[in-house]
Amino acid sequence: MLNVQNISIMATMIVYLAFMIAIGIIFSKRNQSSDDFYLGGRKLGPFVTAMSAEASDMSSWLLMGLPGVAYLSGMADAAWTAIGLAVGTYLNWLFVSKRLRRYSAKIGSITVPDFFTKRFHDRSHALETIAAVVIIVFFVPYVGSGFAACGKLFNSLFGVEYWKAMVVCGIIIAVYTMLGGFMAASFTDLIQSIIMSIAIVVVLGFGIASAGGVGAVVQNAQALPGYLHLNQMYLADSGTATAYGPITVISTVAWGLGYFGMPHILLRFMAIKDEAKLKLSRRIASIWVVIAMFIAISIGIIGKSMSDLGLVESLSGSASENIIIRIAYLISSHGVLAAIVAGLILAGILAATMSTADSQLLAASSSVTQNIIGGLFGKKLEQKKSLIIARLTVLIVAIIGMVIARDPNSSVFRIVSFAWAGFGAAFGPLMLLSLFWKRTTRAGALAGMIGGAAMIFIWKFGVRPLGGALDIYELLPAFIVSIVLIIVVSLATKAPEKAIVEEFESV
Repeated sequence: MLNVQNISIMATMIVYLAFMIAIGIIFSKRNQSSDDFYLGGRKLGPFVTAMSAEASDMSSWLLMGLPGVAYLSGMADAAWTAIGLAVGTYLNWLFVSKRLRRYSAKIGSITVPDFFTKRFHDRSHALETIAAVVIIVFFVPYVGSGFAACGKLFNSLFGVEYWKAMVVCGIIIAVYTMLGGFMAASFTDLIQSIIMSIAIVVVLGFGIASAGGVGAVVQNAQALPGYLHLNQMYLADSGTATAYGPITVISTVAWGLGYFGMPHILLRFMAIKDEAKLKLSRRIASIWVVIAMFIAISIGIIGKSMSDLGLVESLSGSASENIIIRIAYLISSHGVLAAIVAGLILAGILAATMSTADSQLLAASSSVTQNIIGGLFGKKLEQKKSLIIARLTVLIVAIIGMVIARDPNSSVFRIVSFAWAGFGAAFGPLMLLSLFWKRTTRAGALAGMIGGAAMIFIWKFGVRPLGGALDIYELLPAFIVSIVLIIVVSLATKAPEKAIVEEFESV
């Protein structure tokens, strides 16, 4: 139903979306080659590098998934996840960023699969092909989760049919990514990270004031069994608490291992103009991540208090991921200016979704054009043809993502957690050992990548359902299996040739 409140919100969001497309058009003129399209010519500054990496990392998970988990079950699950991610963020920037930037520039690689191929001098292109397949398999549903978040947003706010809203948002994201490539994605990510930051701060302040202050929020949370504990978890269905033991803590903190294998984050390391500026980028990224996740968890807890007070409706299941939308809509009821502010907050959710989806579309597209067509089939395309194929691939991946996102009941948190585990296990151990262990061999790399990806499916669908001590986030066992396979197979096979070792040592 359209009224002044809804019109103000919608107008603000439309202006924002139009601005994103304008950025795509501006940067489309700067793409002269596939290198420009996928890596921006390695010209990113430290601030853009830091904020685009974290914005593309956090996605709608920050503004929907994490507050939703805190709203439903309290501190434990959300806090331990955030702790793992914060530590993983810092360690990834500390150990991987500079060495990967230097190594990738030396060997001329512009994608993660391309880096593995050139790092091990893989003339068969098996590494490149398998890595590209892994990216496509795990990124397509990840992209779908972002489109699903957009659909939920507009359906919840304006009553627009879920699938129509999801398709429109998907088209907009695909269009500006197709036009502007990596630089457009990176600069829109910077803008989106700023909007996300404003959104969560405004919601936090309004939520606290509406719920009666910090004391009232804490008092309400304390009345719920286990809600504010790190070793207990609140069960909304029964109103009781359950233990959150050491094994569960370790399993949840393991989220942080995923960072070492995220292609869209690793690409930012490869793209910075000056590697000496990575230290500054690390500080900016680490501080922003800690603050943003702390506020997101707080919003979930505040939202629960607002529901109990009757200020917003009580939410259950995957609907809990809409809590920030409900709070924003409550803000909009205070006049036109407040509705515009609410529109910016909701644009922040769009920003979180778009900043990840555009990077994922690029990574999936590069896997097809650069690593499968160019690598496996050895097709050396003209720059103009390469750009056309790159843009068509972005469109195709986006369409498949929309098909996957057609179910409005899918959970953003669950989809993201599975894809996150897939990349972390398939690429994380291999990236670390590729950069820090010169004895790693091509055979070891293949074994680790395949074994890590396979174990995600084995553990998720075959082992974890058994429950008990085996109910562990699939990333942790798969990560361990991948490391063991890389080391064992590398030691059991012929040592790398002299040229590979000398190249490693020079970096």
